[in-house]
Amino acid sequence: MASESGDSNMDREMILADFQACTGIDNIAEAITLLELNNWDLVAAINGVIPQENGILQGDFTSEASQATMYGPPSHAEAAEAAARSAGPPPSSSSSSSSPPSSSTSAFCPISPSTRHIVERQPRMIHFRVEYRQRSVELVLEESSKVGEIKAILQTELGIPVSKMHLKGWKSGDVSDSTVLRSLHLPKNNSLYVLTPDIAPTASTSKNSALQDSLNQNFLLVISHREAQRDYSLNFPGSKTIQEVKRNISDLTNIPVRHQQWEGWPASASDDSMTLALSGISYPCHHLSVCRRSSPANAQEPTEECTDVHMISDSEGDDFEDASEFGVDDSEMFGMSSTTCRKSPMMPENSENEADALLYFTAEFSSRYGETHPMFYVGSLEAASQEAFYGKARDRKLLAIYLHNDDSVLSNVFCSQMMCADSIVSYLSQNFITWAWDVTKEANKARLLTMCTRHFGSVVTQTIRTYKTDQFPLLLIVMGKRTSNEVLNVIQGNTTVDELMMRLMGAMEIFTAQQQEDIKDEDEREARETVKREQDEAYRLSLEADRKKREAQEREEAELVRLQQMKKEQEEEKEAIRLSLEQALPPEPGEESGEQISKLRIRTPSGEFLERRFLGSCKLQVLFDFVASKGFPFEEFKILTTFPRRNITQLDPGSTLLEAKLFPQETLFLEAKE
Repeated sequence: MASESGDSNMDREMILADFQACTGIDNIAEAITLLELNNWDLVAAINGVIPQENGILQGDFTSEASQATMYGPPSHAEAAEAAARSAGPPPSSSSSSSSPPSSSTSAFCPISPSTRHIVERQPRMIHFRVEYRQRSVELVLEESSKVGEIKAILQTELGIPVSKMHLKGWKSGDVSDSTVLRSLHLPKNNSLYVLTPDIAPTASTSKNSALQDSLNQNFLLVISHREAQRDYSLNFPGSKTIQEVKRNISDLTNIPVRHQQWEGWPASASDDSMTLALSGISYPCHHLSVCRRSSPANAQEPTEECTDVHMISDSEGDDFEDASEFGVDDSEMFGMSSTTCRKSPMMPENSENEADALLYFTAEFSSRYGETHPMFYVGSLEAASQEAFYGKARDRKLLAIYLHNDDSVLSNVFCSQMMCADSIVSYLSQNFITWAWDVTKEANKARLLTMCTRHFGSVVTQTIRTYKTDQFPLLLIVMGKRTSNEVLNVIQGNTTVDELMMRLMGAMEIFTAQQQEDIKDEDEREARETVKREQDEAYRLSLEADRKKREAQEREEAELVRLQQMKKEQEEEKEAIRLSLEQALPPEPGEESGEQISKLRIRTPSGEFLERRFLGSCKLQVLFDFVASKGFPFEEFKILTTFPRRNITQLDPGSTLLEAKLFPQETLFLEAKE
């Protein structure tokens, strides 16, 4: 029985790998969900994600039955055909209980026309329950529909314009109206809710508005696991359903939903499809407790831990899979186990965050084997690789990947005697970055293989696949190289402390030799880069000095040009004034004129003399204009008499030469004003 279950798990692992390769879906949890919806029928699952134009490939009767289960009851013709096929030889009891569907195995061999035929594809229907304030709308649409069609129906049902409607609750985040439902890979049943922030609630709908706000609130659930005597503090949004909470607790406690027995849910939480916001739990914190439900044989004598039960969880239709899928044997499923409390898993299944999974792994490892153990790196495998391989050469370390499997009889011995030995713990802490993962669950193992393929290549992934369960746990020693990462050693669980230490030291010797070369290369490279930086800095400073010198020279030249231009403009202005004054002067009177004439002789600062005759009746302004027309403006020079010394420019320009006593002749001289 155990060997058949192992073969089934191996087949499902291969189906999962082939399904991801065909569809390109990297999310393992999403891939497993799609395969479970199709009863692990590879062809049906692939056709559900990548539909053909005219039909889908089908296998034997088992595949058609699973297809009918997904898309609805078969037609009369299909039922007759299925009945005719079922009249053939019945399968043996062993194959019917543990072997996977035949259509799944056909994916790994050529499909002959005799065993496949084309049937008309029935559209897959998706159910939606949409909540808006105190109203709830049930919708059923084909997976080929678009999100906008849901909003159009809700506009009719709720009377809300599509432009003011925000449809929330999608697991993949906000989606556009043009998104096809098939591309979201939705399960059969879905819960959504509508937000209308632009529509103010009336007085009668104030409670609805508060409920709508509570969908966006985060609820802290403090859940006590009685058998393990452990509390979990988990944050959930108000849009999370009770069923989703129970499934998450199933991952943490290893208690299937159908075996969970709860205490603390309010009386209003009667439906597992109800959201936390509508369930009536306390905000912001609510306390619950869970334990494994007693078997039917012991139902009349419940244990102390599970008395005073408020709610017993019953799984939905898609939760009643074979017990082997949950890692539960037949005796435990039907209450014939000698204990009601199973050992907690080392790591929850399908954890969204690798760091959270490693925190859980570290805590569980400490609770099992004590606080003396290697310091496990909390983060993704990519982050651990970056920490170990991509720092400075002197700071690099080897990466030790510890792979745990609870199903191996060697796990407890290896962890308690090897991994917790003081010498091993000290050596790993000083020289290694230690990263751990639990491969007990198939989903976690498939996730690990995907990570290893991404970071180390398919050879390492295939190497891990070849190890059987009883060869675990494994310790992979990985060294970072220039072009790729290299696995130096794979240490199996059947070893001793001395042998483990020798193999770790051997790997360390190889790493040290490589590290010394890397340090030398890095020092030489840094020296070259330092010289180059200094040269670049000197060149930059030289360019900066040249630039400043050039800019200063350009400023001086520009200032000189400006001054020359200003001087030129001033001289031109003076010349224009001089010419205008010269033209405005009255004509010089002749010597034979009958009027009184004054003959003036003016000495310039350069020693030259200016001589001119003026009428005695001329104003002093005419004298000033004559002097200015010769280049000696009134504003810059003053006119003085010799004896007695008088400043003529201080006299009234309107007075005559006679009045100024400059008649019949006079010698004057020019002097610059101070």
